Amino acid sequence: MDASVLPDPGLLERLRPVPVDGNEVVLLQSGAEFFPSLLAAIDAAQREAWLETYIFAGDETGLRVASALARAAARGVSVRLMIDGFGTRELPTPIAQRLADAGVRVLVYKPMPGLLSLDRQRLRRLHRKQACFDGRVAFVGGLNVLGDLWDPNHGALEHPRLDYAVRLRGPIVAAVHASMARLWNPIAVAQAPLSARARGALDGLGQLGAIAQRSLPERLRPAARGGRPRRPRAGVRAMLVLRDNLANRRAIERAYLKAIGSARREVLIANAYFFPGRRFRRALVEAARRGVRVRLLLQGRAEYVLPHFATQALYDALLHAGVEIVEYHRSFLHAKVAVVDDWATVGSSNIDPFSLLLAREANVVVLDAGFAATLRERVLASMAEGGRLVLHDEHARRPWTQRLWGWFATRMLRLGVAVSGHRNRY
Repeated sequence: MDASVLPDPGLLERLRPVPVDGNEVVLLQSGAEFFPSLLAAIDAAQREAWLETYIFAGDETGLRVASALARAAARGVSVRLMIDGFGTRELPTPIAQRLADAGVRVLVYKPMPGLLSLDRQRLRRLHRKQACFDGRVAFVGGLNVLGDLWDPNHGALEHPRLDYAVRLRGPIVAAVHASMARLWNPIAVAQAPLSARARGALDGLGQLGAIAQRSLPERLRPAARGGRPRRPRAGVRAMLVLRDNLANRRAIERAYLKAIGSARREVLIANAYFFPGRRFRRALVEAARRGVRVRLLLQGRAEYVLPHFATQALYDALLHAGVEIVEYHRSFLHAKVAVVDDWATVGSSNIDPFSLLLAREANVVVLDAGFAATLRERVLASMAEGGRLVLHDEHARRPWTQRLWGWFATRMLRLGVAVSGHRNRY
């Protein structure tokens, strides 16, 4: 049991998102920018290389990442990989063998139960995509370990999937590191043999205070006795916002609602799976009615039929309120980003019940006009290149079969929400 990196789970679960200054935040669009940066960070790691992902595919991209992780482990780096038990039910054999031979530690978050299981916990997945290297460099975003030109359900793609991530340096990296450490330990203990479980728990007790202190963002650590207060560093102000099923159940949704509620100029959202609850829809409508330009870039190609038609069933009320909707048709949209005036977010969380109510998610909120402008320009360029404006009159004349599908899909999703125990949220 790697007790040297065990954080205090109770303390860290109680931490709320806190903006910290002095960060470098670099926007990465799709795999062409993300994977070269990720692979370079793995190859540069000297002590730790940690990766969490929902999907770890067996394609060329997956093999490249697996090879980089194996090389890191071979040179003595502590390499950890956590995959979700539904998104990646099992690693492809060549990848699993390569990682095992190199000594990479792999954990599965909640392996799927049997098909006949009625356990509602099976819906609570690890959907976040994070990586951290030596506690100095981190990545947060929406990209799985999966090539841009391949879709597991639809095969080869003509154009790259549209998605975003950020590369982070500075104090915010401590929050990413702590979030990954606190999730790894209980799962590692649960999946270890019984004798190792007891030993790991005892070894960890003596480490909790020191590691919790080390994992705190720098601005939250007590100043050294007799030292001067730390001055804010130059750089970007940002914070990690997690969604889990303990202390941060609604943190990402609250961050969105606060930003939209204070918007004065523009709300620009690009989101792959969009089925927000009543409060979120009301916030968008109220922003549009007070003169804020509200634009949504949503999935135009139906990757999954039920979510696609359920999203379209929401269009009438939004369009009537003045919200602009653009559907992305050039390829599959997998983005989970937003710009609200000078506020921006990039992460793994969709705006749907799965992300906002059930899954573990991770978003970075950036409070910087320059970063917001960069992300805005990227999203608007994608809108112009591959988007199609939805017109209210045309949408109102869509065939009755599509209306029926929308009605059915909406009720099926709401039934799923009710089954999950969140009947009043949607």
